[in-house]
Amino acid sequence: MKILAEVINKNNLYLEIVDGIILPIKDYSVESVCYFDIDEIISIKKNTNREVFVKINKNLFNKDISSVKEILQTLNDNKIDGVFFYDLAILQLKNELNLDIKLIWNQTHMVNNYRTCDYYYSKGVDYALLGKEITIDEILEIIKLSKIGSMVEVVSLPSVGFSRRLLVSNYYNDLGVSGDKVLKVKEKITDTNYDVIEDENGTCFYYDKIMNGTGIIKDLYNNGCNYIIFREYGIDDFSELLSDTKEYIDNKCESSMYIDKYKKLGDSTNFFFKKTIYKVK
Repeated sequence: MKILAEVINKNNLYLEIVDGIILPIKDYSVESVCYFDIDEIISIKKNTNREVFVKINKNLFNKDISSVKEILQTLNDNKIDGVFFYDLAILQLKNELNLDIKLIWNQTHMVNNYRTCDYYYSKGVDYALLGKEITIDEILEIIKLSKIGSMVEVVSLPSVGFSRRLLVSNYYNDLGVSGDKVLKVKEKITDTNYDVIEDENGTCFYYDKIMNGTGIIKDLYNNGCNYIIFREYGIDDFSELLSDTKEYIDNKCESSMYIDKYKKLGDSTNFFFKKTIYKVK
């Protein structure tokens, strides 16, 4: 099982620790805080023996297609290890252009069962980033029963929603004042706090509690998960966390010291141990 990281600073990619890096590409990815242009991505790939994945996870428009074709061809020619995709145009373009590049299905809450994962696998998709809204039992079922490779986000401030609208700017404009592109808001019904961050592509909502999945890493390892993902935004001592996790995995995931140490990340385990149940009123 390999470790992938998504970082918040171009000057610290943690390549000496991780097995690979996830680079959101500028103008074509969302729900990230650090973006890379195509030249930066190619330079990083040429200067490391680590795996380099690119994130292209925004809805695409007709005007984007010619540029995305060029981007995919360039990534393919430079042997980028994989592309996280949301819009199905990426899959179609890969097939049209006869590219070898690996694809990771990254449609958030839709990646939630092994049959759909197998369908995408049959269409040429290599991996699935499993949804953050399913339990560990459901994750392990997909890993065991699907032919597709598996990726699981285990530690992050989870992104829970995205809008193409510039909601923070609209908020300040309505008030007639200026302010930062980051807001702290509370949803009144559930009394839940969120970070709201706006950039040129839209507005992302982050749950303000760290999703602490360190306790499921052993199960993921033992059941053949291919990759686990750590996202740096909102996480202190990120380098130490990555180093400890690497040692934990290399020692075959038997150390209780690791689990105890990272209880400091908090007790929010998202949906790993909590089913989502819909009831008809």
